[in-house]
Amino acid sequence: MNTPARRRFVAASLAAVVVASTATACGSSSSGGSSGSTTAGGTFTVWDPYPQFDGTSDWVKLLNSCGSQAGVKVKRTSFDTTDLTNKTLLAAQQGDSPDVLIVDNPVVSTLADAGVLTTTDENKIDTSGVEPNLLAAGQNDGKTYGTPIGANTLALYYNKDVLQSAGVDPSSVKDWATLTAALAKVKAAGKKGITFSAIGTEEGSFQFLPWFWGSGAQLTDLASDKAVSAVTLWKDWLKNGYAPNSVINNTQTTSWQEFATGQYAFAENGTWQLANAKKAGFGYGTIAIPAATGGTAPAPTGGEFVTVPVQKDAGRYAVSDRIVSCLTDAKNLLATDTTLSYVAPTGQVQGQQEAATPELKVWVQAVQAAKGRTSDDLGTKYPRISEQLWGAVQAALTGSKSPKDALSTAQSAASK
Repeated sequence: MNTPARRRFVAASLAAVVVASTATACGSSSSGGSSGSTTAGGTFTVWDPYPQFDGTSDWVKLLNSCGSQAGVKVKRTSFDTTDLTNKTLLAAQQGDSPDVLIVDNPVVSTLADAGVLTTTDENKIDTSGVEPNLLAAGQNDGKTYGTPIGANTLALYYNKDVLQSAGVDPSSVKDWATLTAALAKVKAAGKKGITFSAIGTEEGSFQFLPWFWGSGAQLTDLASDKAVSAVTLWKDWLKNGYAPNSVINNTQTTSWQEFATGQYAFAENGTWQLANAKKAGFGYGTIAIPAATGGTAPAPTGGEFVTVPVQKDAGRYAVSDRIVSCLTDAKNLLATDTTLSYVAPTGQVQGQQEAATPELKVWVQAVQAAKGRTSDDLGTKYPRISEQLWGAVQAALTGSKSPKDALSTAQSAASK
């Protein structure tokens, strides 16, 4: 499986990722690869994107426990997300991949296209209980590569005091028209409307996609009338003073900091801000992002997939499968997704999360309606499309182009 042609393909993928990345890969003395044997007492390597967890954390304890149950020792190495992708491609080129790889879901198609990952048919990972919309983020050309360990997505946080002072009932927000009407009332009451991230990076696309998809638009046609309506919605919010001009440069973090001042009615953000919301010092709630004509808009899924990279010794896959199955069984998923602030990828565990924490109901609803950025067989086409999309949003919000012209330019560039 580690042929010269495959190594050349991986090398090309590595070059593309390095060129596209804004981060510099850090040096590391650790390596991947397969040490030991497939029998009890061997060592299996696991790479993950969770450097925030040290050896005393519940996450690392779980990894070690799953290794013990599989009869092997786990050697875990952690990287930040961008560095992990680069290291993975380089390790594959050198024939030194980890046994188990936990990676951001949009990267799965890139690694699969480069021949780095095995399919679930090959590694025998059971994905039968996973929600189809979440599993789709790890599918490419009709094949599935790994299984999600959890998912996060976007919804609207709201400030109860601001809405009450403006006479707005959050349950009245059902679609774009009622949301815009609520923002008008908030502004009339002397408060600020909504904050979000429209920065010219993947964060900007991530935050815009619920509105784009919520209009009924498709990423294969950036210039459609529905797509224009989504960009126009945001542009009109800025023009009417319902959203601040700072959104043009806001990251999701700085957008949250604006909401945390207590002056804004709404903020578009994710489950990862729940802990900060509880510390904000004011009453808050959450509602799903509405689609243009009602219902919940599909928001993009965040979160990671647990995958099994290609190995020279295919006999290792059986143990890797046991490790992955342990990490993603119902009991462990509940604990892990609580630690990671994720919604579980299976209906069974989602129900347990809701029962334990009722405030997660909106987030479960959002995840159930969510969509993978590389879904619809976009795969490795997505990064180019996304770059054109965030550029179009920036052009429209800054006024350098009309929404229609900005999206027409984006579609032409994405099609080349």
